[in-house]
Amino acid sequence: MGKLDGRVVLVTGAARGQGEQEARLFAAEGARVVVADVLAEQGEALAEELGEEFGAGRALFVRLDVGREEEWAAAVATARDAFGKIDGLVNNAGILRFNELVKTPLAEFQQVVQVNLTGAFLGIRAVAPEIEAAGGGTIVNTSSYTGLTGMPLVGAYAATKHAVLGLTKVAAVELAGKGVRVNAICPGAIDTAMSNPARLDPDADLSTSDAALDAYYRKLVPLGRIGRPEEVAALALFLTAEDSSYITGQPFVIDGGWLAGVSPF
Repeated sequence: MGKLDGRVVLVTGAARGQGEQEARLFAAEGARVVVADVLAEQGEALAEELGEEFGAGRALFVRLDVGREEEWAAAVATARDAFGKIDGLVNNAGILRFNELVKTPLAEFQQVVQVNLTGAFLGIRAVAPEIEAAGGGTIVNTSSYTGLTGMPLVGAYAATKHAVLGLTKVAAVELAGKGVRVNAICPGAIDTAMSNPARLDPDADLSTSDAALDAYYRKLVPLGRIGRPEEVAALALFLTAEDSSYITGQPFVIDGGWLAGVSPF
């Protein structure tokens, strides 16, 4: 018996990183998973792998650019046709750009908004009615450590992640009576391609980049290390499963204590 037996959950940005680990864990816990991403080759491979591991029909890939309304409509229709319903959504897809705020081009700012904020809004709007029709379920939005504080050089990213928390609270209040719980996860530094671009290079020496990241975050994070995407997936599972049945509208920080303060010890 898995925590998500009988559930159908759509995960965006699921081809790699946090989304990949969420898809893997959810499938292991009994869910049928819709792997949604713009990275078709990687997403298709993951869906095929999950089907081989957990049984045919357990995972489906759909190409989804989260910032495009028509692609959300197509993805929802495909998932419904394949699985009969959708009763869970993880708005995981996101991008990060580094720049000084006053030097950030408008096009770059709008690109980050389109994926991180508009994508979450469109996801809630497209999937919430499906969840209600299925008899209730959950939405988990991905915010960030920077959605609760400031950080230099990530102005566009931080702005969108603050806004995602606002969307989460409004959606939670509006959808509670329809049986839909909505929460947000706020990861700190997590060892994915977003924080460790070397992971995108198949020829990179990851031992070197990993050592550099460990040294850097050992000074900043009280727990003394960077987080793992599997740990974020475990939090997303908690918020998607019945373990969190009396929780909605809340941000959950998973950052090794970073937001609490820098440890001198």
